[in-house]
Amino acid sequence: MPKEQLERHVAQYLDRRDEFLSAAEQYGSPLYVLETDVLKDRARTFLSAFAAELPDIGVYYALKSNNLPMVVRTIVEEGLGLDVSSGLELELALDCGAEEIIFSGPGKTDDELCSALAHADRVIVLMDSLGEMARLERLAACCGTTIRAGVRLMTDSRGLWRKFGVPLTALAKVLRDAMQCSYVRFCGLQFHTSWNLTAEAQSSFLRSLGRTLRELPRPTRRAIRFIDIGGGYWPAQGEWLRAEGTPAGALSQMLLLDAHETDTHYRLPAMPIEAFAAEIGGAIREHLPAEMSCRICMEPGRWLCNDAMHLLMTVVDRKADDLVITDAGTNAIGWEQFETNYAPVINLTRPSLKERRCDILGCLCTPHDVWGCAYWGEDIQPGDVLLIPAQGAYTYSLRQEFIKPLPTVVTLDESAVVSRTTR
Repeated sequence: MPKEQLERHVAQYLDRRDEFLSAAEQYGSPLYVLETDVLKDRARTFLSAFAAELPDIGVYYALKSNNLPMVVRTIVEEGLGLDVSSGLELELALDCGAEEIIFSGPGKTDDELCSALAHADRVIVLMDSLGEMARLERLAACCGTTIRAGVRLMTDSRGLWRKFGVPLTALAKVLRDAMQCSYVRFCGLQFHTSWNLTAEAQSSFLRSLGRTLRELPRPTRRAIRFIDIGGGYWPAQGEWLRAEGTPAGALSQMLLLDAHETDTHYRLPAMPIEAFAAEIGGAIREHLPAEMSCRICMEPGRWLCNDAMHLLMTVVDRKADDLVITDAGTNAIGWEQFETNYAPVINLTRPSLKERRCDILGCLCTPHDVWGCAYWGEDIQPGDVLLIPAQGAYTYSLRQEFIKPLPTVVTLDESAVVSRTTR
């Protein structure tokens, strides 16, 4: 990763250090700091990018990426629908006022399907298998409710991704069965590819899907009112890694070699969302049958919420010149991502655009409680307030009640006003 790029990233947060320090002074630490204005900007940018390429779109925020109710409500207020994958998430989506909800995910229970049926005017169920379709038809018949539904398609028949959806080779049979249902009203298809740094995987599957659709009878094609191309869009800054997160670093660890490298950071670049939209729009026009004028739906999660939430913590102990302990544990993010991933740890109390070697560790009674192996600052001492920016995706929603209390959530608005978030 070019050093200049990283310095620019850190500098934008140092320029606002007083806002973050004010939050820590008012509410203590550790804190989740949510910026709803960033969420709104991301939602509008995403909608604008795809609306410029496609005539009819539906955007559904993947609630699993950050299920903080304030995040969900803000997204809904911006006119997006919600993508849920459990009855628990469905309940939250309804509480937050969503009018358009897609219910995806494997292994839906009868209780979860009944919850969807109870709100059939707002929910589309994405059926994950023939068995799930049969159960949904039976339950819908029992309560005399008609519900809209789509079929999820399997994008990879190898390994663990087999758990999702039905293979393209089975689509004709699945649709024949779906069209015979009396209470399940088939109306669309969905597929999902993950960790998309580019649109290559989505475009490739659209090519395969187009070939399969051309083999279907015209009446069946006309019944498809939407095609949902899923989510997995990576934010434009790309994926940032420590040396341990690279193939060479992983190999060195397996061979018990010393791969503890701190001066170099690695970046897997990602497309801007406008480029995603242009490439996906082109693939849709090229590969889908021309007479299919269906709605194109998307399920972004990480792209919308990643940059909208940050972590604030305080140094509580300096055990050596190159080792400090903070008051936040990685139970706040739910997994040990910073053993391989990189995020800048910024010392707001002693600011500097120089990164210095130091293990920044959390307060949990486990050695896998790692925030980073360096900090940006002049020095680091007990009482210093540290910021780890852009940690809004797959952190808050993965948090765990483990050993230490979870951080408080505060919001920071465009006027730099900080307020505590209770929900």
